[in-house]
Amino acid sequence: MQDSFVYQMLPARVVFGRGTSATLPAEAERLGLRRLLVLSTPEQVVLAEQVRQLLGERAAGAFNDATMHTPVEVTAHALEVVKAERIDGVVAVGGGSTTGLGKAIALRTDLPQIVLPTTYAGSEMTPILGETQGGRKTTQRSPKIQPEVVIYDVDLTLSLPPAMSALSSFNALAHAVEALYAPDGNPIVSMMAEEGVRAIVGALPRVLKEPGDAQARASLLYGAWLCACCLGVTTMGLHHKLCHTLGGLFDLPHAETHAVMLPHALAYNAPMIPSAMARLCRAMGTDDAVGALLQLARDCDIPLALLDIGMPYEGIARTVDEALRNPYENPRPVEAGALAALLERAWAGMCD
Repeated sequence: MQDSFVYQMLPARVVFGRGTSATLPAEAERLGLRRLLVLSTPEQVVLAEQVRQLLGERAAGAFNDATMHTPVEVTAHALEVVKAERIDGVVAVGGGSTTGLGKAIALRTDLPQIVLPTTYAGSEMTPILGETQGGRKTTQRSPKIQPEVVIYDVDLTLSLPPAMSALSSFNALAHAVEALYAPDGNPIVSMMAEEGVRAIVGALPRVLKEPGDAQARASLLYGAWLCACCLGVTTMGLHHKLCHTLGGLFDLPHAETHAVMLPHALAYNAPMIPSAMARLCRAMGTDDAVGALLQLARDCDIPLALLDIGMPYEGIARTVDEALRNPYENPRPVEAGALAALLERAWAGMCD
């Protein structure tokens, strides 16, 4: 164990369990909120309406156009509603797209946020916002971005299709993997990361076999929560830099990009992170963490190649240039040739 370290706890309130959505009005009351804006994607309008009904008179409006990668123009439209309806807080219901919109609004207005996640993406537990403008995705941290309350309701995840559950889980795994070798990591983060990986790897096969298994879903959500906590308090490395770059340049789907890139980025860094690799192997019950991730992806029948999710081959060189423009701190030096080779393997799905 490290003899000395810094661990910054994040000021978020978490309500976890089954049927916990029912606590939403009480949480709004605790924050003194009277005119809430309910956020969702177009695909989750029905769920958003259920949330509005749950809030009753506290629901002052809805904005159902949350979009992947949080384009600044979408945020601008949402802010118009915030102003017109005299909104004093936001409720984001959904995955990373909706949570991202709530964070973007909060960054600009400092309005309180309540989040009801329906996936395992984890954005709800971080003070980090990624936004896109002009084909470039940028990230920033701020206390304003951190949601005040997160209501984890296992019941909201029961209808998430198995394929999306797997993709979202790989997104969560990426947070823990990079936290294990983060330059500002510490024993508390490592403990959460290892436990998060263990919970996800143990629960995901059960969810794929029986999507309605509430106990397995609860374990998966618990693991994703821990992984998200790791993301919120550490510095991410090459994996996240590449995913942000690819998403901004080519509008690739967020979860699929994480799932494809994770084994390749881990293999790139593996020689420099023996302690992190040992923890991952222990959490996954294997002696080959990279191989275990690849096998889990195959078992989940999720994409293994950037080619399969819409990235053009000629985009590799552009990605290298963009990733090197403002690189994240990483345990292995990031060099153009090695990075191009990594991306070529990821593009083709060359896993062996």
